[in-house]
Amino acid sequence: MKSPCLAIMLLLVMAHLAFAAAPPADEGDDADADEYVHSASIADPIEPWNRAMFQFNDKLYFWALKPVAQGYAFVVPEPGRVAVHNIYDNVRAPIRIVNNFLQLKFKQSGIELGRFLINTTAGVIGIWDPAKDFCKLTPYPEDLGQTFGRYGIGNGFYIVWPFLGPSSLRDTFGMGGDLFLNPVNYLHPDYVPYAIEAHSTINSVSLHIGDYEALKQAALDPYLSLRDAYAQNRNKEVNE
Repeated sequence: MKSPCLAIMLLLVMAHLAFAAAPPADEGDDADADEYVHSASIADPIEPWNRAMFQFNDKLYFWALKPVAQGYAFVVPEPGRVAVHNIYDNVRAPIRIVNNFLQLKFKQSGIELGRFLINTTAGVIGIWDPAKDFCKLTPYPEDLGQTFGRYGIGNGFYIVWPFLGPSSLRDTFGMGGDLFLNPVNYLHPDYVPYAIEAHSTINSVSLHIGDYEALKQAALDPYLSLRDAYAQNRNKEVNE
């Protein structure tokens, strides 16, 4: 395992040296980012629609998704569900590789490529994460919505989609673009990508049961809390 790790690390060092001449970020960027995060807000001109979709997704979670996820968790032990999560995360590596590159984060794009190669081979299609555990290559999650944000495109307005949950006008277009980078969407027959995405969602929810409930209990208005949390988190991700 040391051999592929060494090769990847050499590639990363070369990439780092190649782009070392790039201009450094302004010293005030971190302070500006923090201020932007704390003052985060997002326009909500279609609030009646959004609240209706929030209620729909809320009922869907408690009446269908949570019970199914609990049953799934009862049958599949946590280590198995974590392994499944790792596989799905590894498959989506092209999204992170391309979007890091589009944001001119060449070193991070190289790291994501290295992680994909190591975890697909030594990690057996991504079941394990030797890239992080042994090669110390931490992930750099980026998506097209973040890429748009890095190029100065604002959130637009807040949108809650049925089944998909909270988003924004910018991130909605981003999700559409990322579909072309997800290898799962090229599988046949056509229902296979939907089945895989449904299983991925159930598996993910089974690992986080209680998180949404805790947010609801702590909020005077869960809709507003979720909206503001979404906007703050996305602004933070764009500025990182």
